[in-house]
Amino acid sequence: MACIIDDDNIYVNLIKKIIKTKALCDNLVIFNDGKQSIDYFEALLENLEHDRIPDIIFLDLNMPVMDGWQFLEHFTKIKNKFGKVITLYVVSSSIYPEDINRAKSLETVEDYLVKPVIISDLAKLFGKTI
Repeated sequence: MACIIDDDNIYVNLIKKIIKTKALCDNLVIFNDGKQSIDYFEALLENLEHDRIPDIIFLDLNMPVMDGWQFLEHFTKIKNKFGKVITLYVVSSSIYPEDINRAKSLETVEDYLVKPVIISDLAKLFGKTI
């Protein structure tokens, strides 16, 4: 299961299509901002719905309501309660070294990817080859 947290509908639709067409994962959950996703993760913890916990998260930084940095702050506090490894990638159009270095310095973040993501690179993140 994968999770996309991004407010760019064009990007989200493209990634959804790639994931479905290339059969990279079976289930996909999508949120338009960090607040929606934090609410989802907190509800999973309350209801112990472990089958709905994603294996991988793709997080944008610049979003309304709660941006990616705020999401990371909250998610870092609860991630260990899930009892499984959740791999998180920041996927942003920002090429600012400050953003890249800040994200990569966080233990919660596996890597920083610059949009647009290349299909073969996306497949590798799911452990598949195209």
